[in-house]
Amino acid sequence: MAGVTAVRVVIVDDDPLVRAGLRMILAGAPELVVAGEAADGQQALTVVARELPDVVLMDIRMPRMDGLAATRRLREQGSTARIIILTTFDADEMVLTALRHGAAGFLLKDTAPGDLVRAVHRVAQGEPMLSASVTTRLIAAVTASADDGRRERARALLARLTDREREVAIAVSEGLTNTEIAQSLYLGVATVKTHVGSVFAKLEVTNRVQVARCVHDAGV
Repeated sequence: MAGVTAVRVVIVDDDPLVRAGLRMILAGAPELVVAGEAADGQQALTVVARELPDVVLMDIRMPRMDGLAATRRLREQGSTARIIILTTFDADEMVLTALRHGAAGFLLKDTAPGDLVRAVHRVAQGEPMLSASVTTRLIAAVTASADDGRRERARALLARLTDREREVAIAVSEGLTNTEIAQSLYLGVATVKTHVGSVFAKLEVTNRVQVARCVHDAGV
């Protein structure tokens, strides 16, 4: 099409068959040009600096320098190429790390040819690109990470309690009143009130609902 500048793409993958397959898909697509290829991250730095592509298709696992390190280095060197990470999803943390390093998209290696071409065009236009599978796993990983963080914090807070305060905190989380706690633990109500006040202070909370939430998050 007249007046349209083709999107220049560099393919980075240590498997020559994968590179050949991607090259065939991209070379046969309109307004796309395969500007270069690299077999590892180290070669990618050289090829990208020489060819100045619009988009880089970057494998994660490669010898010498993997896709994560290469993505980080390209950003540090000021490359404006938009990087799409190619993954088989054997490690969610790698995808999260690539996102932090500035990757613009994530695609599974078995993405359909038409979807791959559309993804390259979208990323070249400045849009982020996440395949449905990657999005689902990414959200799950972020959620799990947040859950882990809450659990660790809650456990650290509960570790501040004495054994008796811990018993009181658990009783509070079960919805017992001070009188009921006193009866179940064979304590005076005044003593229970003192323990509850100490639990509030050590767990850094201001009400009984927050005590219950902390106990729940800790998995007690």
